[in-house]
Order: sequence, then structure tokens, then C-alpha cells
Amino acid sequence: MLVYHGSDTIVDAPKILVAKRPLDFGDGFYVTTNEEQARKWAIKVAYRNAGGSKYINKYEFDEVAAQKETKVICFSYADVKWLDFICANRQGLETGKYDIVIGPVADDTVYRVVVEYENGDIDKDLALKKLKTERLCDQILFHTGKALKYLRYVEAEVME
Repeated sequence: MLVYHGSDTIVDAPKILVAKRPLDFGDGFYVTTNEEQARKWAIKVAYRNAGGSKYINKYEFDEVAAQKETKVICFSYADVKWLDFICANRQGLETGKYDIVIGPVADDTVYRVVVEYENGDIDKDLALKKLKTERLCDQILFHTGKALKYLRYVEAEVME
């Protein structure tokens, strides 16, 4: 499967990164199957790092082998388990020992719903109802070095 990583650099040798802030699925290397989502990530990263360059890094992900040989958790949609997993990661709590995590992205719009839920402004049922109205892109987190072995760099495209 072809996957994409948006960045301000060419990433031909992905590494497990420790984030400066809590992320949806925890530390690691994030990709998506949605090229447009990767473009948005590249723009955000370039802006955050005050850089001018933006790249769409492309990889081949051997999902079949990874499913057989690593510990994978997959969230097909934004359900209760996904919401609890996201909230736990954003609070820095241990969420399990997975090599790969697959599921929807909590983008800016979704993040507002998650924050409302975390702050107790809305209950879980209302949060899930709001999330169902959003069109969520996917993300795949490679959480361990073992997981990265199933990702093969293809090329990088410079964004204009």
C-alpha cells in the first residue's frame, strides 16, 4: 500500500521520533494513505519550523506482513475505544505496547471535540455524535523500529 508523510525535509530513512507534545497515537513516525492530508501536514510542519520547503515523502507499506509479524491495533472509525485511546495518549498515559497503530486523525476540528470531552464540557455520547459528522482521514503510526521494517521509501515530491 502506498502511504505518505508530509514534512519540511526529505525523509528517506524514517525514525521513531519523540514528540514535543502529546500526539493522537503517541511517539513514532506518522504516515497516511491520503496524499492531501500529507500535504496539509507538510504545510503545518514547514510553518512550525519556519522553513520554506515542503515535501510529500512516499513509501510502500507492507501491511499484510506487518499484520502477521507485529502487534497492530486498528480503529476503523472514531468510536468509544478510539476516543479513549486518543485521550489517553494526549494525557501521556500508557496505552499499550503496539508496534503499529492505524485509525482516524484527530485534526483541528476533531481536536476541539476531543478537548470539549476531556474538559467535561460534553459527555462521551455527544462527543461521538459530533465525531460522526466529520470526514476523518486516516493515519498510521509506526511506533517501534521493528514496525519501520515494513515501510520502504519510494521517493519525495517537492511541493510548490
